[in-house]
Amino acid sequence: MAILSPPSARETILYGGLTAGLLDAFDATLFFGALGAKPDRIAQHVASGLLGPRSFGYGVASIVAGIVLHFCVALSIATVFYLLARRISAMVEHPVIAGLVFGATAYFVMGHVVVPLSRARNPGPFSFPVFVNGVVGHAVLIGLPIALWAARSARRRSGRQ
Repeated sequence: MAILSPPSARETILYGGLTAGLLDAFDATLFFGALGAKPDRIAQHVASGLLGPRSFGYGVASIVAGIVLHFCVALSIATVFYLLARRISAMVEHPVIAGLVFGATAYFVMGHVVVPLSRARNPGPFSFPVFVNGVVGHAVLIGLPIALWAARSARRRSGRQ
C-alpha cells in the first residue's frame, strides 16, 4: 500500500469534529436520557466543567454554553488526531483501527485528565454500563468518524478516490 498524503486540516478537524460532536451528543441524549437525564441538564453538565455546579442555575445561557463547549471539545479532539496523523501515516492508512484506538484513548484522557481538572462535579461511583458506553461510544462515535474523514481527505490529496 502506498503512503497517503497527510490529511487536510479542514476535512479532519471541521468535518470530523462536527460529525463526532453530533454523534456523541446523540449518544449522550439517548443513553443518559434512558437513565432519566433531560437534554438540557446534559448540556448544563457539560457547561459545569467551566462554570462549576452553578451552571445548573443559569438556565438557557448554560445550556448554550454546554453545547458550544461540547463542540469545542469535539473539534479539539479532531485537531489532536489531525496533528498526529500528519506525523504518523498509519493513522490514515488504517483508519478503522486508528480511529477506534484513538477514540478509546480520548475517553480515558477526558475521564482522567480533562474532567478532573475541570469544575464539574464528581461523577459518583463507578458504573459499568456508563463505562462501557463511554469507551465504546468514544471509539465508534468519536474516534472512528474523525479517522474516516482524515483518511478520505488523505486519499483525495494523494489523488485516489
